[in-house]
Amino acid sequence: MTKMLVATQNEHKLKEFNKILNHEQIKLVSLKDLNDKDDVIEDGTSFLENATLKACYFAKKHQMITISDDSGLVVEALNGRPGIHSARYSNGGDHENNLKVLKEMENMENRKSHFVSVIVLCYPNGRVKSYEGKVFGYLAQSERGLNGFGYDSIFYVPEYQKTFGELESSIKNQISHRANALKLLKEDIDEIVNNK
Repeated sequence: MTKMLVATQNEHKLKEFNKILNHEQIKLVSLKDLNDKDDVIEDGTSFLENATLKACYFAKKHQMITISDDSGLVVEALNGRPGIHSARYSNGGDHENNLKVLKEMENMENRKSHFVSVIVLCYPNGRVKSYEGKVFGYLAQSERGLNGFGYDSIFYVPEYQKTFGELESSIKNQISHRANALKLLKEDIDEIVNNK
């Protein structure tokens, strides 16, 4: 059994990782499980840089294979905002972030947006691999649905005619940006398990 650290305090994220990765040879633990409240300053200029900073810091600290995800919402009409600032866009919580984006999008016709997730896997020796996933959709006019977290309630997926907040988690976990990145990571699981 290979233990892997997911560099997050976010229980929603850990739940998603567990559901999507779901591998009998891997046990995922979070920073919460290790009682590690350390915070890494994510001052990179891209999702990749931020995920790498976090994964490598905790891989070295705990001498454990670590995966970190940096993800966010990219809105075409807002020149890519909130982007890498998604989590702290309003300096409030998820609801405040959603309201800020919706306010900025008032009267905007182009509502194209996409979610990006970059997952970085870092070994204790500093070796790094990265995986990127995206999902495309549109911004809803208002918050809809209580499932998920982050910007899920304002991200509309035309194929399902629902926001991520209205989708069952079983469907979201097949089509989301994080799912797409984790599927790529999953392809490397055997190599990860055998080359610790």
